[in-house]
Amino acid sequence: MRNRYILITGGAGFIGTNIARSYLEDNQAVHIFDNLSRPGVERNISGLLQAYPGRVLFTQADTRNGSQLEEAVRSAAVIYHLAAQVAVTTSLDDPLADAQTNLIGTLHLMEAIRRSDLKPSLLFTSTNKVYGRLGRISLCEQVNRYGPQDSQIAKSGAGEDQPLEFLSPYGCSKGSADQYVLDYAHSFGIRATVFRMSCIYGPYQLGSEDQGWVAHFVRQAMKGGSITIYGDGKQVRDLLFVEDLVQAMRLAQENMPVCSGEAFNMGGGVENSISLLELIAQLRTLTGASLKVEWAPERLADQRWYVADTSKFRHALGWTPQTSIRQGLRALHAWYKDRPALVERAEAQVA
Repeated sequence: MRNRYILITGGAGFIGTNIARSYLEDNQAVHIFDNLSRPGVERNISGLLQAYPGRVLFTQADTRNGSQLEEAVRSAAVIYHLAAQVAVTTSLDDPLADAQTNLIGTLHLMEAIRRSDLKPSLLFTSTNKVYGRLGRISLCEQVNRYGPQDSQIAKSGAGEDQPLEFLSPYGCSKGSADQYVLDYAHSFGIRATVFRMSCIYGPYQLGSEDQGWVAHFVRQAMKGGSITIYGDGKQVRDLLFVEDLVQAMRLAQENMPVCSGEAFNMGGGVENSISLLELIAQLRTLTGASLKVEWAPERLADQRWYVADTSKFRHALGWTPQTSIRQGLRALHAWYKDRPALVERAEAQVA
């Protein structure tokens, strides 16, 4: 096995597994660093070890352990930092644990990179939640969705010039980590970039209503179950298929002189925006099953509309999403059809 690895913190989860497979298929060695706190992700590790013998190194450890993280960084050529507490609801229950994982864990990583002789490049996965409720964007209510009153924003989405508003403990911890990563790039010359991500979906995503909700909706539709809609269902998100995300991530790593010190909004864009009501209708058609809906009050920090303007990254590197929502949902549905046990299992994994 090569001495230098693609290091993926939180690499046993949904996005990490897809990144790992992409590099492994190119015959590059991967180091998965994960505490396996999410039930079910150990299956992803087993699958990688079996499919790519001799090319996967796995360390069961936590990013809050600075010494173990520093050891992993020593042999890393490239780093993807995905390890995180990922649910707003969980952050409201335990803000301290949320901050220790999302902020302190990231600082441990940044310091490890700063001390490393190899100085690996870093891509940090941030979130659109750093923009809070998008106070500058006035919305209008349409038949099945919300949309911006400003016609230009309606055509392009929300750009990186939106003011930061770290609403909820999760927004605070991820937003603070986001800013630290950018500052380490500027203050210490670390090659690092930030993706402020919208809703990512695709194979290996188990998900729940708190995180990975597209997969949650698909699974519930397939078994004729129910979902809870918080609010009126007209909330809009842009969906990005995971294979398109991995392509964008690898482009960023391969072009770090262009991307370092920059934050990019990363999502499916206006062309892949959809409301909850519209998604439910598509899933009923796709699965041919009844998807029951239960209604609950709107939740704290829930954005009524968020669609990423990805033009900054597109202009920098020429990337655009290749997978439509219809194609992506079919692919995720087919992946689940081949794994019926995952459709029926209790929801516990949230990343």
